[in-house]
Amino acid sequence: RIGSATSLSSAVINTRLQELVRLFKERTEKVKEKLIDPDVTSDDESPVASPAAVVPTPGGELEGDKPSGGDHYCEMLCCTFKSQPWLDRLKSYQFPSSIDPLTNLMYVLWLFFVVMAWNWNCWLIPVRWAFPYQTPANIHYWLLVDYLCDLIYLLDILVFQTRLQFVQGGDIITDKKAMKKNYLRSQRFKMDVLCLLPLDFFYFKVGVNPLLRFPRCLKYMAFFEFNSRLEAILTKAYIYRVIRTTAYLLYSLHVNSCLYYWASAYEGLGSTTWVYDGEGNSYIRCYYWAVKTLITIGGLPDPKTLFEIVFQLLNYFTGVFAFSVMIGQMRDVVGAATAGQTYYRSCMDSTIKYMNFYKIPRTVQNRVKTWYEYTWHSQGMLDESELLVQLPDKMRLDIAIDVNYNIVSKVALFQGCDRQMIFDMLKRLKSVVYLPNDYVCKKGEIGREMYIIQAGQVQVLGGPDGKSVLVTLKAGSVFGEISLLAAGGGNRRTANVVAHGFANLFILEKKDLNEILVHYPESQKLLRKKAKKMLRNNNKPKDAKGGPGDPVIIPPKADTPKLFRAALAATGRMEGKGPLGRLRWRLRELRAMQE
Repeated sequence: RIGSATSLSSAVINTRLQELVRLFKERTEKVKEKLIDPDVTSDDESPVASPAAVVPTPGGELEGDKPSGGDHYCEMLCCTFKSQPWLDRLKSYQFPSSIDPLTNLMYVLWLFFVVMAWNWNCWLIPVRWAFPYQTPANIHYWLLVDYLCDLIYLLDILVFQTRLQFVQGGDIITDKKAMKKNYLRSQRFKMDVLCLLPLDFFYFKVGVNPLLRFPRCLKYMAFFEFNSRLEAILTKAYIYRVIRTTAYLLYSLHVNSCLYYWASAYEGLGSTTWVYDGEGNSYIRCYYWAVKTLITIGGLPDPKTLFEIVFQLLNYFTGVFAFSVMIGQMRDVVGAATAGQTYYRSCMDSTIKYMNFYKIPRTVQNRVKTWYEYTWHSQGMLDESELLVQLPDKMRLDIAIDVNYNIVSKVALFQGCDRQMIFDMLKRLKSVVYLPNDYVCKKGEIGREMYIIQAGQVQVLGGPDGKSVLVTLKAGSVFGEISLLAAGGGNRRTANVVAHGFANLFILEKKDLNEILVHYPESQKLLRKKAKKMLRNNNKPKDAKGGPGDPVIIPPKADTPKLFRAALAATGRMEGKGPLGRLRWRLRELRAMQE
């Protein structure tokens, strides 16, 4: 019993000491990694804030549950929700002293309201002038909306346009006086002042004539600026372009219908077969006539008087010109929206024509078609590099960091390397798509590139027949790095790698990596060290790795840890004092009893 208890306590102490040694080694590796790359963050968790103390109040209520006096609560059913009054939020809001017209979404929203006011004037002024829709009974409603639009125009001039940032000599100017001065000198300010001419004072002399508000339609610059800003933030801007072009056509028909009703009223409603007869909805019937005239459908009554003939000729000429312009613009919009699809189809058709000319086998042709279809549908383009060629180097790096850094930074091979080296490497990565069962690399071939799996899986094959799956690598894994980093004759592939399903891989060529490592000697030493370690691990026999070897009947006894032997030796010098000294004395007693 004494022997079993002693062996049990010795095993426990031995296990604990081995655990301490392992923790010391891990700590040493972390400190070493921190010294190599200061940007590596510690694995230690950040301290958690201790919960605030809850003190009971004299009334028996917990102080933590008591609402503070400055907070506002809203009771709903059985729950109480903390809320801040919208009036307080409105009072605390501070209007920006300067506005970036290219990126500020609030400014785009304000332009929307300005464009709505502009559209009110452009669409309703001709209607109120031509059709008898403005009457003394509803005149105050029309004037209310008119002056509300004028207020929006005025706020745009006084509040927003004088706060717009601009570029001068390469610098972004945000000074209030400079921004205001820049706006006052611009053509935009002259047109804004012109569109707010106070012609409404003539109402007292000639009555409320909508044509006196025609200068309000001169604020067209805000409309074109809104189109530019909105297209920049939309993911499918071509849809808005189609809607805008259709609106152009509808507006031209709208103006023509107003002119037709004015001409009919000038000639006399129902006076001839050509003019509007005054029956039904006047606007709908005049709009129908304008559609048939501008689109030149035909079937219209012949004009009788000279005025009617001249008006109809001008309508025909204008209709042919306007309709041809609209068709051409619509063709350009649709062509720009489908330019990528057209390029994809032309590339596929040219490739199919080439393969048919040289009588390529049908199986190869099917794989080529599959590659085209999958590449296009997965990334929307055939070659990503063509999209980034026109961008400057800094912007290409920013895009590469956002797209690929999360994948590359998790690769164990590059952990501890210089961060800037990884940034330079991101710009050299090339994206390649492999089809199912495609050989990525074959055993024995010269390795000139390394692969990083972006999406999909690949299988490493081996065994006597070379078809057994040794391991399946997933997204974020790296292979081919030994051939890339090895010096001398160790640059041949050591296994076959096959794509399991569709796989999207990043390729880094050896010459690109060598050009990068010239500028980062510390990272080069670290990668060489890791490459040598990988080569040693690959060259070890299977028995040394714990693989299948000769069966061991009785496992060898584990060696006493060095730290434990040092502690026992120290107790001998302390003359047996302390728990380790007593344990040493107990072990001597047991050894004497066994003898």
